[in-house]
Order: sequence, then structure tokens, then C-alpha cells
Amino acid sequence: MSDSSWGAPPQAGQAGYWGPTGGGPVQGAAPAGPAYDAPEAQQTRPMPIVPDGPAYGGDQDDDRGAARLSGPLFRDEPFQAGGLPAETQNPEPMPDVPQPAPAPQKKSAGRDLSAAIGVGVGLGVLIVASLFIEKAVFVGVVAVAVVVGLWELTSRLQERKGIKAPLVPLAVGGAAMVVAGYVRGAEGAWVAMALTALAVLVWRMTEPPEDYLKDVTAGVFAAFYVPFLATFVALMLAADDGPWRVLTFLLLTVVSDTGAYAVGWRFGKHKLAPRISPGKTREGLLGAVLFAMVAGALCMQFLIDGGAWWQGLLLGLAVAASATLGDLGESMIKRDLGIKDMGTLLPGHGGIMDRLDSLLPTAPVVWLLLVVFVGSG
Repeated sequence: MSDSSWGAPPQAGQAGYWGPTGGGPVQGAAPAGPAYDAPEAQQTRPMPIVPDGPAYGGDQDDDRGAARLSGPLFRDEPFQAGGLPAETQNPEPMPDVPQPAPAPQKKSAGRDLSAAIGVGVGLGVLIVASLFIEKAVFVGVVAVAVVVGLWELTSRLQERKGIKAPLVPLAVGGAAMVVAGYVRGAEGAWVAMALTALAVLVWRMTEPPEDYLKDVTAGVFAAFYVPFLATFVALMLAADDGPWRVLTFLLLTVVSDTGAYAVGWRFGKHKLAPRISPGKTREGLLGAVLFAMVAGALCMQFLIDGGAWWQGLLLGLAVAASATLGDLGESMIKRDLGIKDMGTLLPGHGGIMDRLDSLLPTAPVVWLLLVVFVGSG
């Protein structure tokens, strides 16, 4: 900048001269002031406006004795590095403003109840009609359900785990198993089961040997889990009062599931098996036991020839236990596969296997207890 703007630098003995070292004003010097006259002040450029706050001077500012603000603006403010008050660097969080409590949500059933009830009623009418019109028709209904269940199970195994359980020998052998159980009894069911397992082993030999053991193991498991357990329904049907035995079996299983659902949905608080099925509760299991025992007493007293109400209590207790274990067993399979339902064939229910999960393991239990209580018929 030119000297005309800011004036000549002060010399020794003049106002504004700070000595050779800049340590302070020379003793006896005139008070410091502007080195230019008033007329010249009008020609100078305006001084920059320094905002209020701490002054960040260098060493020369200290040497001049200026009031350098090296601390907080107010003495009661803690000072942090960087020359800013602590409240500026680390502001304290504002107190939480109380939020209005969320509106309580109603419990959801998790499924379309209207569709589930409609499908359930339709299936019930079909089953009961075929059961009392002609036994052979009901055997055909069971065989179709078995084949569809096998298709759902093998499809999910291949989709989720890459396991190729051969469906053709399973479907043919499964249907034959049900028919053999009805015609030839338990012996015929065991023979058909053995032949189905052998057919699975041979059928899989037509493909490369990789994963052979895994595929045939899954195939034998599927043959036992779906069609073989279903043959006990055919064994019950073969008795003289077979339709009433099968009806008792179906009623107790449905009532057990209904009692578990109703009581668990309304009062359930303590989880039964949270790692397997988080929706099931101990209260629901208690509801299943109570409902099934009452229904069992009524069915044995009024539907089964030679039955007694106390036998129905034991039968209902056993059905509640087996139905719950069967439901948990399929839940384990579905969790391992990472799916919610085995299929989508039945709106509101899932697939056929989602309805057979409680029925399949309950069938041999009911068949055995009825044989013990009233004979094979």
C-alpha cells in the first residue's frame, strides 16, 4: 500500500513508535495515536470490522501488550482447546421431549381369517362327505393329499437346499402305501414302505453320483414322513366303525389346534419354543390340552362303540401332545428351509403340508390308543 493511505511509519520519539524490539512504547513518548491528519483520514480506506469474540493474535500482539483474549469470553465458562467455550464445542443434549404414547395395536391373527375359515369349512365338508358316503372315496382323498404333500415337500427341498428327492417313485409308492394299508392292514403298509424306499434308491441311480446319499436320504425321510404316517388313517378306516374313528381323530386334532390358537392368542405370554416357533405359548398348549380332553371325552362316550369318557380324556391329552410336537416338527423343517409356508395352495392356510403337520404324527397315536381301548374292530 502507498504511504499516502496509511501515513509514514513512526520514527523514534514520535507517537506510535514502539522501540527497536517492539517490546513496548518508549518512555516519554507521546500517547499513541493516528499518524495522519483528519483530512487525510477521509482518503484512507475503512478499517476492516473485526467481529466481537476472542482475538487470535500472534506473538507480536503479545509483545505490544494488547489485551489478547486467550481465555473464555466470560470467566465462569470452561475453556477448551481451540479457544471456544465448552458449550460451543460439545453442546449438552437437549432433554428429551416427552412423546405421546403410541396407540395400542390390536393383536393380529397373522393370516386372512375369512379365507382360512372358508377353506377350512370347504375341506371339512369334502372330507366328511367322502368319509360317510364311501370308504374307497375317502381313501382316494387321502392318497391325493399325500401326493400333493410330497410334491410340496420335495419342491421346497430342491428350491432351498438343492436336494433332489425323486418325486415319481415317492408319489407312486406313497399312494400305493395308503391303499395297501387300507386293504392289507399294517403288514401291507410296511411292505409298501420298504418297496418305496427301494424304488427311491434305484430311481436316483439314473443320475450322476454326486449328492446321491443326500438325495436318497431325503427321499426315504419324505416317504416315511408323509405317506407312511398317513396309512394309519387308512388303518382306522378299515375297522367296522372306521368312519367314526377317523372322524374322532380329525375332530380331536382340529379342536386341539383351535384351542391352542384361541387361548394362546388371547392369553399367551410365555413362549413354548421361541427358537422353533415364536408364536406358540405355554398358555396355548394348556388350551390345546383342555379343549382336546373335553372333546375326547365326548367323542369316546358318544361316537365310539364301547368307549368311555375317561378313555377320551387320555386320548385327548395324547392328541394335544402329538399335534403340538407335529406342528413344532414341521416348524423346524420350515425354519431350516427358511420359509414360512410349504405352499400356497390353500388360501389362509398355506399348503397341504401346512394342514397335515398336526394330523400326520397324530394318526398313529390315535390308531394305537383306539386299538388298546376298544380293539381293532
